Amino acid sequence: MHKERLKSRAVLEAHLDGLAACDPRLKSVIADCGEVPLRESTDGFEGMAKIVVGQQVSVAAASAIWGRFAGLMENVCAAEFLTHPEEKVRGAGLSASKFRTLCVVAEAEQSGELQFDQLVHLPPEEAIEQLTKLKGIGPWTAEIYLLFCLGHPDIFPAGDLALQKMVGHINGLEDVPKEKETRALTEIWSPYRGAASRLMWRYFAVLKDKEGIVL
Repeated sequence: MHKERLKSRAVLEAHLDGLAACDPRLKSVIADCGEVPLRESTDGFEGMAKIVVGQQVSVAAASAIWGRFAGLMENVCAAEFLTHPEEKVRGAGLSASKFRTLCVVAEAEQSGELQFDQLVHLPPEEAIEQLTKLKGIGPWTAEIYLLFCLGHPDIFPAGDLALQKMVGHINGLEDVPKEKETRALTEIWSPYRGAASRLMWRYFAVLKDKEGIVL
């Protein structure tokens, strides 16, 4: 199994080659997609905060809110975040629930309950379990953290609707598969499911841009 973290273009390209070998159906998909974005992100509290801030809002809105949020601090870290009152943080555009989630994450890190630097050394199931113990952090958020902040090579966020649609499309299904079925259908892509996730998001964007494609 390839253990390189997906933290460079060279590793991503190598994993896409491995993916095509696992599933020859994806050769044409890779060709159609051109350059697949790496989407590498910072780890630790800052990386998790960026994921939480960006949930359920448009890319443009997430970018604007993040800019205001990060601008409140010299360093985006748990200790500094906790020094700011709720009204000041929410004034950057965060909802009450997102503020509460970040408080839980920051307090867990400060108390030692959550050790971000240890997550990379854990099996993904254990890392996800540790993160989802925190109120407000669900499986999708935990998987996105492992995928982009840690560069885990074999994570596929099967609860993501765009990914479900693309897995259904690749497999010629009439109905969009649910999370459990999506996980089962993507086992063939292990140990390259991190590259597969990036490829499917890119393919979703490509098909959306093509006239006449309805997803």
